[in-house]
Amino acid sequence: MDLGIKGKTAIVCGASKGLGRGCAEALAEAGVNLVINARTESTLIEAAEAISAKYGVSVTPVACDISTAEGQAKVLAACPTPDILVNNAGGPPPGMWSDWDRDDFIKALDANMLAPIALMKAVLPSMIEKGWGRVVNITSQSVKSPIAVLGLSNSARAGLTGYVGGTSRQVAPHGVNINNLLPGIHATDRAVSLDKGVSAAQGISMEEAAAQRMETIPARRYGTSAEFGAMCAFLCSQHAGYIVGQNILLDGGSVNSTM
Repeated sequence: MDLGIKGKTAIVCGASKGLGRGCAEALAEAGVNLVINARTESTLIEAAEAISAKYGVSVTPVACDISTAEGQAKVLAACPTPDILVNNAGGPPPGMWSDWDRDDFIKALDANMLAPIALMKAVLPSMIEKGWGRVVNITSQSVKSPIAVLGLSNSARAGLTGYVGGTSRQVAPHGVNINNLLPGIHATDRAVSLDKGVSAAQGISMEEAAAQRMETIPARRYGTSAEFGAMCAFLCSQHAGYIVGQNILLDGGSVNSTM
């Protein structure tokens, strides 16, 4: 399928690996020029060179912490008027309700709520002026089904979801669409980290820990960054103009809900 976005420009955050990299690759395959962001410069440059060489598009790496005002300014200086924005940042650490204080919540909000909002506020005016734009926020399945040990993430991402619910309907008349992608477990560094924790806690191998987790997923496997990226690219395409303010699960059926 021709996504109809060849020659457009996208900012993709957290794009050096994992789900962000999957989104960047899928957009590049569709002919979109990229400005990609991550904190580690070496891996980001490697990703930029690999994506550009493979797909023949322009890829500009901007190494910074997107959760800070300085990082946001640096990315926007490289691409002030993108056609597409993909917001993505790693989630805060797990824990118990009694572990977290105000500073912990502020850090979570900065990374997973306030940074995406700041970037949207910066780029939406130019999208509205052009009469076309796409924003995809990578959140979590915990927005639909909260995960007890991820209280910081639950809180921040739920706040972003509420903001998008209203804002997406305000900008839709101008040809600008905002939607959220809600990943479950995918075969990324995050899954490795979770499986390591289970392996250590239960005294089992990494393979046994992964198999145990997969048994809880109806699809009986982890998702891939490529299939996640493909859905992101579709939401950014010319074919997704009637999808507004939605929270789309990519979780292999883990969240058992009809809504």
